[in-house]
Amino acid sequence: MTAFAVLLSILAAIAIGAMSPGPSFVLVSRISVASSRSHGLASALGMGVGGAFFAALAVLGLTALLLKFEWLYVVLKLLGGAYLVYLAVKIWRGASEPLGVPGPSGEGRGLSVRRAFLVGLFTQLSNPKTSIVYASIFAALMPQSPPLWLLLALPPMLFCVEAGWYTIVALAFSGTRARLVYMRLKRWIDRGAGAVMGALGVKLMAEAIKAKA
Repeated sequence: MTAFAVLLSILAAIAIGAMSPGPSFVLVSRISVASSRSHGLASALGMGVGGAFFAALAVLGLTALLLKFEWLYVVLKLLGGAYLVYLAVKIWRGASEPLGVPGPSGEGRGLSVRRAFLVGLFTQLSNPKTSIVYASIFAALMPQSPPLWLLLALPPMLFCVEAGWYTIVALAFSGTRARLVYMRLKRWIDRGAGAVMGALGVKLMAEAIKAKA
């Protein structure tokens, strides 16, 4: 397999993983529909930066530390799960609050564009399993002695994959029709999103506790 074919294979595998439902999808879609398109795109950018970070770790071989030192992986899973539960509680508690109307700067009530980016970034980084997925795909597809250009190209290319997918999500959920539906059903949509996010966080922490036992 040529290096270019390896690159395409890795990008395709990561793209399929990014499109699978999870906390990142829930978060970007909710931010997009509840705040504004700018907020959704900012959170999508945060997801992309998080993906590039995991790709850089995989290229450098640092994710092997998570497999070698199991306690570190357990700690990161506990912290990541706790962060998702924290987000879930905030979403659930805000379900009954009225929808803030975005101002001229594109900022919605209680959430700046900068904070939307950081929430997206931290949500992506909160799941260390993503790092293991990246490392596994790299281990399975990378040649034994990959060319330097391939190693340098992977982080920015994977940023484009992650950010590109969540940009599509942001654009889809920030449309007028989606916002009208959200305004009518805000309480139930927020509580549903909070429940899903909380369940994923609890699942992550339960996996960590089970691995530690």
